[in-house]
Amino acid sequence: MPAPVKCLLWCVLPAVLCADLIPRITFLWRDSRRNVSSFGQSGVSHFDTFLLSPDEDTLYVGARDALLSLNIRDPAEARLQKLISWNSPSNQIKNCILKAKSNLTECFNFNRVLAPVNTTHLYTCGTGAFSPNCAYIDAESFSLVPNSTVDAKGQSPFDPAHKHTAVMVDGELYTGTMSNFQGNKPIIYRNLGNRTSLKTDESLGWLHTDAAFVASFDIQHPDQPSDGKVYFFFEETAKEFDFFEKLTVSRVARVCKSDTGGDKVLQRKWTTFLKAQLSCSTPEHFLFNVIHHAFYLPGPKGEAIFYGVFTSQWQVGGSPSSAVCAFDLKEIENAFEGNFKELNKDSSRWTTYSGPISSPRPGSCTLGSSSDKELTFMKDHFLMDRKVEATDKHPLLVKQNVIYTRIAVDAAKAVSGVIYNVLYLGTDKGFLHKAVLVGSTSHIIEEIQLFQKPEPVKNLLLSTTKGVVYVGYSQGLLQVPLANCTVYRSCFDCVLARDPYCAWDPKGLLCKDIRTRSELPFLLQDIEAGNPNETCIPKRGKSIRQPSLQNTGLVKDENITVKMNSVLQLRCPHVSSVANYSWTQHINGVSQVQPIISGEYLVTVVNEKTLGLYECWASENGFLYQVARYMIMDVNGAKQLGREDKSGQLGDGNVSNQETDWRSPISNYWAQFVAVTVMLSLTLVGILVLGLYYYCERRRSKSKVQGCSTPEITKNGSREKPQEKTPLKSDHKMDNFQHKGGTCPESADNVESCCVPMESEKKDMENNCVPLFASNGDASRDYANI
Repeated sequence: MPAPVKCLLWCVLPAVLCADLIPRITFLWRDSRRNVSSFGQSGVSHFDTFLLSPDEDTLYVGARDALLSLNIRDPAEARLQKLISWNSPSNQIKNCILKAKSNLTECFNFNRVLAPVNTTHLYTCGTGAFSPNCAYIDAESFSLVPNSTVDAKGQSPFDPAHKHTAVMVDGELYTGTMSNFQGNKPIIYRNLGNRTSLKTDESLGWLHTDAAFVASFDIQHPDQPSDGKVYFFFEETAKEFDFFEKLTVSRVARVCKSDTGGDKVLQRKWTTFLKAQLSCSTPEHFLFNVIHHAFYLPGPKGEAIFYGVFTSQWQVGGSPSSAVCAFDLKEIENAFEGNFKELNKDSSRWTTYSGPISSPRPGSCTLGSSSDKELTFMKDHFLMDRKVEATDKHPLLVKQNVIYTRIAVDAAKAVSGVIYNVLYLGTDKGFLHKAVLVGSTSHIIEEIQLFQKPEPVKNLLLSTTKGVVYVGYSQGLLQVPLANCTVYRSCFDCVLARDPYCAWDPKGLLCKDIRTRSELPFLLQDIEAGNPNETCIPKRGKSIRQPSLQNTGLVKDENITVKMNSVLQLRCPHVSSVANYSWTQHINGVSQVQPIISGEYLVTVVNEKTLGLYECWASENGFLYQVARYMIMDVNGAKQLGREDKSGQLGDGNVSNQETDWRSPISNYWAQFVAVTVMLSLTLVGILVLGLYYYCERRRSKSKVQGCSTPEITKNGSREKPQEKTPLKSDHKMDNFQHKGGTCPESADNVESCCVPMESEKKDMENNCVPLFASNGDASRDYANI
C-alpha cells in the first residue's frame, strides 16, 4: 500500500471507530431467552441455496450432493418431505482428483442454482466435482426429470469457493459466474427459453478476470413494461485507475431483458451491457470498496432500494470493519444515463468520453436492430463515468471487528404507522445482528450467536409470512423468529429495545408482537428515541402500571449472610450493553455512588462499615433503572440497615425518573475523556509544529548564501567597526585586504556589511569572508591554511 494512502487511513480510522455501534443485547449460543429452531439431515452438509414455494409452505434447499424439500407450515419446526441424492459420477470425481483438487472438500456436487422454471418444474445446477451440470426437477414429485442433465458451463461455477448469482426471469436463466476451470473468465450469461443465448464478450474486457458476483435482481418498471432490466452486483479490480496497488471496486451492471444480440457485430453478445461503480464511504472518505451481498427491497410508493454489505480492502491495524449502504434505483439509472468512459488506445488510459453518442444510446432497451457502426460504438463504451453514490452519501450502519456476509431487510410498521426498515445481518463468525434504521442513523437491537463454533453465515432467507429468518450454514438450517418481544418484561425495557415488532401493552402488562395485531392505538412504543421517561412515565409523574421487577426476574435481589473480614463479590448484571452502570451503597442513612468502570463485579471486604444495602443501577437514554439489590448481613447478627430505611425507593423500588431522583447523578466521564483527548491532540500538534519549525530553520540556515557577518551594534545605537580576527597559524596583522576584483568597504552609514564572493575564498570561525590573496596578488599561505 502506498505510504500516503496508509497515512490517510490512519488519520481517518479513529473517526470511523467513533461511529461504531454496539448491540444492545447479546444472546449466546442456545440462550433460552432467544428461541432458535434447527434442522439437520444425517449425511447432508452445506445448506447453501434456498428457494421458497409461492405459498411459502415449502422450502427447497440445495446442499452438497443433495436436494431437500422441507415442510415449513409450522414456523417453529421444519420437517423433511423428500430428499434427492445428486452425486457426481465417479469419472467426474476421478478427473477432479487428477486435477489436484481435494477429494475431501472440493470434488463434490455443490448446489449453486435452484430456481422455478414454471408452476410445475424447478431448475437446478451444481459444481459437479469441477464439471458443472444442470437438471430439471418435477416440483410435484420432487424428483429429477430423467435425461434432463446438461452441461452447466456459464451457469454454475466450477469451484465451490467462487461466488455466484442467478435469477430466473420468464423461463430464462440469468447468471453471473466463472465459466472456466481456472476461474479467470467471469461471465454474465442468459440461456434457456426460446431466444438466442447471450453473454458478455471476454475479448473486450467488459469484466475483469477476478470479478466476483454477489447478487442479481429482476426489476420491472410498472410504467414501462417493455423496459425490464436485470441488475448484477459484483466486485472486481478496477482498470480505469492508474495506481501502484490494485484497487478493488464494487459495481452494478445492467442488461435489458429485450436484448437479442447483434447481427454481425456482437453476435450472441449483449448489446445493452453497462456497468457503473458503487461508492460506499464515510463522510471522512474512508472507503468500503468490497461488496459481499446485496438485497432488493421495493418501496410502498414504487421506489426501489438496494441494500449492500461492504468491507474495505485496507484493514488498518488488522481490524476488519463492515458497512451497510443503500442505493436508490433512480440514482443507478441516472449514472447509466450519464457520460461514458473511453479507453485511449494510445496512452492506455481511461478518460471521460466527450464526443457524439450514437443513437440509440448504448444500454437503451429500444427494440429493433442497430447498425454495425452503432454496435461498434456500444462495445467500446460500456463503463460509466459517474459513480453511484449511497443514499445520504454515507453508510446506514458501520460496525467494527465484524465482516458481514449476508443481508436481508424487512419493512416493519410501527404503532405510529411509520415504516421502519429492519436489517438482518449474518457475520463471518456465525452471529446474526438485528438492526433498525431510524432516519439517517441505526440501532442494533440484538446479537445472536447462531453456532457453537465460529463459521460464516452462508445464506439468509426472509419469510415475512412465517415471521422467520432462515439461516443456512455448513451443518444445516436455522429458523430465527423475527420478533422476540417476550424477553422484555417491563415497559421501560420494551421501549428501550426500540424494536418495531414490539410494543408494551399497559393492560396486559406484556411486551407484545404487533405484526399481526390490530389493537395498536393504546400500545406504547418509541422507535425514534427509545425514551421511557416520555412513554412509560407521563408528565403527571405517575408511572404506567407494570409488574414488579422482582417478579419478572429483571432485578437480581438477594439477602447475603457473611462472616466479618471475608471478601465478597457482588455481580451487577449488564442487561443492556449500551447502558452505564453504578453501585449505590447505603450506610447509616447515607448513600454513596460508585460508577462501574469495567466488569460486572463489585469486590468488597466485609466489616461493620461495609454491611448494608447495595444496589446496582443502569442508566440508558437518560433513564435510570435497577438491575440488582443485595442486603449484606453479618452471620453473628450485627445491626444492619433495614429495607424500610430512608433509602428513597420510588414506586416499586426499581424505576427512577431522572427529574425526581434523590440520588446523585451517575458519573459520566465522556466530557472528561473528550477534554483530555482534545488537550492531548493539541499538545501533539504543537510539538509537531515546533519540530517542523526547528527543522525548517535548520534547513534554511544551511541553504543561506555564504556572506560576511553583520557588524555588531553598540548599546548607544552607533555602529562599531568590527574587529578583525587574527587568523589561526598567522603572525601577520591584517588590517585592510585588497580583494581580487575589488575591495569590501565598510562605513558607519552602511547598515549591512558588504562582501563580494571571490574565488578561493574561505571563512573564519564567525563565518566572515576571508580572502586568500594578499595585497600583492599572491595567495596568502597563512589564510590558505584556514
